[in-house]
Amino acid sequence: MKHRIVVLGAGYAGAFSAGYLARQLHSDDFEITVVNAEPDFVERLRLHQLAAGQDLRYRPLAEMFAGTGIQLRLVRVTDVDVEHRSVTVADAEGVEPLGYDTLLYALGSAAADHGVPGVHEHAFPVAARPSALRLRARLDELGGDGKVLVVGGNLTAIETATEIAESRPGLRVGLATSGELGGWLGTKARRHLLRAFDRFDITVHQHTTIERVEEAAAVAADGTAFASDATVWAAGFAVHPIAAASGLEVVANGQVTVDRQMRSVSHPDVYVAGDSVFVIGDNGRPLPMSCASAGFTSMQATAAIIGDRTGRKVSTTSLAYVGNHISLGRKDGIFQLVDGDARAKSWALCGGTAARVKSAILRTAAWSVSHPTFGKPSRHYRSATTAEHSPHVVAA
Repeated sequence: MKHRIVVLGAGYAGAFSAGYLARQLHSDDFEITVVNAEPDFVERLRLHQLAAGQDLRYRPLAEMFAGTGIQLRLVRVTDVDVEHRSVTVADAEGVEPLGYDTLLYALGSAAADHGVPGVHEHAFPVAARPSALRLRARLDELGGDGKVLVVGGNLTAIETATEIAESRPGLRVGLATSGELGGWLGTKARRHLLRAFDRFDITVHQHTTIERVEEAAAVAADGTAFASDATVWAAGFAVHPIAAASGLEVVANGQVTVDRQMRSVSHPDVYVAGDSVFVIGDNGRPLPMSCASAGFTSMQATAAIIGDRTGRKVSTTSLAYVGNHISLGRKDGIFQLVDGDARAKSWALCGGTAARVKSAILRTAAWSVSHPTFGKPSRHYRSATTAEHSPHVVAA
C-alpha cells in the first residue's frame, strides 16, 4: 500500500509543502492528498487590497495541482483524531473520515476577536477572503462618504488603513491601537510611517483599547465612542482550535508544539507548518505568525517528512526573523530590519523602493506556490523499507 500523506490547508504553507512533496516523493510509494475548504489559493497578504476594491488574480487549486498527482479534497476539516490517524471532513454531501499515515497540519490562523463583544456581529476582519469581500461590499455601499475605523496597530492594520485611504479618498479613515503606532519600528521607519498617515489624512488614536463594537461605533475602555460606518477588525490572529481539541500538545494560544524539524512533540507522525506551529527561531524567540515563517517552517517540515519516510538525512532550514515589510498603499512602503533580539535596527528601506521590493516578494511567493512542478527532478525518492525518524541532521 502507498504511504498516505494528508496536508491540511492550502495556504502559503500547505500549498507549497504539497507541491514540494509531490515533486520529491515517488508516486508509486506515496499518495498525497490536500484538504482545503476553498477552491482557490488565497493570497492572504493581499487581502487588504481586495477589501479596498482591487481585484486579485484567481488561482484555482485544481489547476495548480493538475498533473502533479496530488489529490485535492475541497472539504472542511471538522476533527483530527491523532490516536487513530484519521481526519474528519465535511461538505454538502455529508461527513466522512480520511485516514493518513503522515499528517502535515497547516490550517493557519484567523482573526482574533479577543472576546470583545460585537466583533463577530458588527466588525469586518480581513484575515480571510469572505470577510475581506464583505468589507469591500460595505465600502461600496458607503461610496465616497463615510467613516472607517481600523482597530489594531500591527502590520495588517497599518496596511489596511493606508490601502483604504489611498483607494477610497472620499472616506474618512481612522485607526485605534492600544499601543503606540509603529512603536516597534526604528526612528527612520516610524518617522516615514507617521508621514504616510498624515499624507493620507488618517486619524490615529494611540493608547486606545476598543472594548465593544456596535453597529455604528466602536467603544473604547474609557467610554469614548468612535463613530464608524465600517469597523475593520485587525487586532491580531488566532489559530484554529482543532489542534488543541485533537490531543496534540499545544501552547496557551493553541499553536502546536514541535521539535526543531517541525514534528509534533506528542505525535511525531504529525508535522506542522505555518501559523499553526510554535517553534523557537534562530534568535531564541518564537517565530511570529507571518508569510516568512510559513516559508521556513514549510521547508523544514517537508525536509523532515522526506527524510523520515525515505531514510535520507534531514537537512536543517534556517528559522530566521530578519524584519518586516509594510506596504503603505501601492506606491509606498517600509522594510525594517531587526537584530538578533528582534529589535529594530536603525537602518530601514522606505518609499517606492520598499514598495517594489515587497511587491516582488509577493509575486515570487504566489508564482512558486502556483507552479508546484517547477524544478521537478528526474529522480523521485522511494520509501524506505523501515520508516524510522532519521537521527542525522545536516546543515542545508
